[in-house]
Amino acid sequence: MKQAYLTAAVILLFSAAIYSQKDYTKYIDPKIGSVGQLLEPTRPAVHQPNQPVRMYPVRKDFLDDQISWFPMSIISHRGGELFGLKPANKKISPKIWEEKIAYDNDMEIIKPWYYCNSLIEEKIKIEFTPGAKAGFFRFDFSNAENRTLLLRLFKGGEWKFEKGGILTGVEEFEGMKAYVYGIFSAEGRFGILDEEGIKDNQTITGKKASAFLEFAKDAPAAVQFKYGFSFISIEQAEKNLKTEIDGWDFEKLKETAYKLWQKNINQIEVEGGTESQMRSFYTALYRCNERMVDINEYGSYYSGYDKQVHTADEPFYVDDWVWDTYLALHPLRMILNPGLETNMLQSYVTMYKQSGWAPTFPMVYGDNPCMNGFHSTIVFLDAYRKGLKDFDINGAYEGAKKNALEATMLPWRNGPKCSLDDFYYRNGYYPALHPDEKETVEEVEKFEKRQAVAVTLGHSYDDWALAQLADELGKKDDFKLFSKRGENYKNVWRADKEMMWPKDSAGEWIEINPKIDGGMGGRDYYDENNGWTYLWQVQEDIPGLISLMGGKDKFEAKLDQLFREGLGVSKYQFQSKFPDATGLVGQFSMGNEPSFHIPYLYNYTKSPWKTQKRIRFLLDVWYKDNIFGIPGDEDGGGMSAFVVFSMLGFYPVVPGQPVYTIGSPSFEKAVINLPNGKKFEIIAYNCSKENKYIHKAVLNGKELNALWFTHEELMKGGILELDMKSAPDFDWGTIKQ
Repeated sequence: MKQAYLTAAVILLFSAAIYSQKDYTKYIDPKIGSVGQLLEPTRPAVHQPNQPVRMYPVRKDFLDDQISWFPMSIISHRGGELFGLKPANKKISPKIWEEKIAYDNDMEIIKPWYYCNSLIEEKIKIEFTPGAKAGFFRFDFSNAENRTLLLRLFKGGEWKFEKGGILTGVEEFEGMKAYVYGIFSAEGRFGILDEEGIKDNQTITGKKASAFLEFAKDAPAAVQFKYGFSFISIEQAEKNLKTEIDGWDFEKLKETAYKLWQKNINQIEVEGGTESQMRSFYTALYRCNERMVDINEYGSYYSGYDKQVHTADEPFYVDDWVWDTYLALHPLRMILNPGLETNMLQSYVTMYKQSGWAPTFPMVYGDNPCMNGFHSTIVFLDAYRKGLKDFDINGAYEGAKKNALEATMLPWRNGPKCSLDDFYYRNGYYPALHPDEKETVEEVEKFEKRQAVAVTLGHSYDDWALAQLADELGKKDDFKLFSKRGENYKNVWRADKEMMWPKDSAGEWIEINPKIDGGMGGRDYYDENNGWTYLWQVQEDIPGLISLMGGKDKFEAKLDQLFREGLGVSKYQFQSKFPDATGLVGQFSMGNEPSFHIPYLYNYTKSPWKTQKRIRFLLDVWYKDNIFGIPGDEDGGGMSAFVVFSMLGFYPVVPGQPVYTIGSPSFEKAVINLPNGKKFEIIAYNCSKENKYIHKAVLNGKELNALWFTHEELMKGGILELDMKSAPDFDWGTIKQ
């Protein structure tokens, strides 16, 4: 678990080049998905893997030809910016910060380790390269009449300029502070912009504090700005800068960041796919390395969980949305970097010990109780069963159990249980309200509602995982208690409707249309998706779900119906109520995380070839290598990890069970360079767009007529060989009655 803190350059020195020397980073295009289907576009973040300094141009999306500013870092993935900066070739005016920068999209270069944009109207070239807790901007004013840099705080704080080109900043947000210590390569006139106009003050404080640094016309045409970033203090920010950036060698830092990304991305080598598939795959892999981020600053860190600065050699990771990431991102990291995942899970345990609750969406400033469920419990179990045991599993269990017995299950709420939770403990389901029935429980969040069916299903999975972990740890009484609660999903199964359905507090079914009812996002009963998506939210007990549906044949028929069922209303009407349910194929929503495992459920029927058909279709249709190439909100690797797994040809349908099910690989060959020095290869003979169906499988020389292999088999290294053809093999891998 412990990891001594080293600079990136030293890490590279001691990290032997065990992977291919081919440069797979050339396939990464951060612009993919930069126009959202309905909601959020991807951000083309420039950063070192899993580090907090993340920079991107702030704009609406890639269709916007104006940039608002460039942040020195961000609060969290899609969580707001810190310390805005931008160049200007204009005379200074009180409103100059509000003026956006027009640019030419084709003049912008974005790599994970480097940003460059020639701002043609401003006649300024801007470049950026990241450290871990530092950053480096470079501005070329050669053709600019005015040479100005503008600065902005967003929620409050202070800018201060000192002799020697030194800039310090403090920004307040969410009850804590961020700090920056920077040095400019040239002196300039520093001033402030406020409601009264322009002043030459060296300090400005307050909300939306704006300042400028104006360089004389005879100043150097190239101005550089390097800075350290900290959540501890300005002094620590200065230390971070001096630790990571020595002198003014922009190219040296850029090369360091590039090498880190090359080593990271080259861990998986693929061949035999199209250029488009390569771009989609490696861009997805890049996005899987944005979060979580390590905020230990060379021996100390500030924790938003107890509001204290701690001295520690261990990393401290924050910024995770486990409702999204437990499905595929955490499982992917357990393969590619189990040491990193172990440190992240230990950070979860530390957060619990510091705050009293196991977090759900652990941000830098504390837990942000988004969505529903305590899915860190599932991640703890999944990791433990996959051999990741170098974290405090007893502390993890303690926190998960406390959440299960004492914390409220209400969506978007933190803290102790309420009356609805006590009802759940007694009756085994979360009670719903009838349409237009007034809410009586004051703790219920007004917009997010009760999400009664989604809460019941989500916590059934969590409690199943807690029971399994109790069994692993020899806690027999807990195993019995939580095993029983793990079956609560059955309490919202309505047999006559063949759906997961809301009940009122009297145990009566509430009559609804499960396609469209429940308010915005169906939140009265479901969450972001309708009843057709939540029908399948029983990953932990797929045989039990099959039994409820009346057997494998009916289960398969219902899956077919899912992909073919009409909306029942116009697309406009449907998506005005379910904007998260994008990437639609029938009632299936590729653009939202609860759907990810569904295409793989055909592997539990007599027709696994349908999984092969569906997965290839969904990847080909919804994950193109263009600005529209993400079907929903890419939640910091949550969606991209699905792409990485699925294009490799296997997927973890049930996190918590150390088993992978086989899909249909996109590449003729993929090699996963495991951190233990071994390799796991997937060879798909004759693989192509048409040849997507498996006719024969061989694992390590032994014929495999099954749809699964274990995590242990993967981590031992080996070769999975698949014979691919253009027509289905209706017998291979079938589950016999």
